[in-house]
Amino acid sequence: MQEIGKIIIVFGLVLTGVGLLLTFFHKIPFLGKLPGDILVQKNNFTFYFPLATSVVLSLVLTLIFYFFNRR
Repeated sequence: MQEIGKIIIVFGLVLTGVGLLLTFFHKIPFLGKLPGDILVQKNNFTFYFPLATSVVLSLVLTLIFYFFNRR
């Protein structure tokens, strides 16, 4: 039961950190503008799928959790 509590606390701190970053840094310069992000614009339609950005964020988060889990 203590492990679950620690995990919830860590996730809460991570979410708080992300929320603070998004609040104080309105636009992160590279986020969403990587080569490989899909943008389709038609007359009254815009479709945006941040494929490359999602892969990069996934790799960064995977490395972070890997190093935290090794302890």
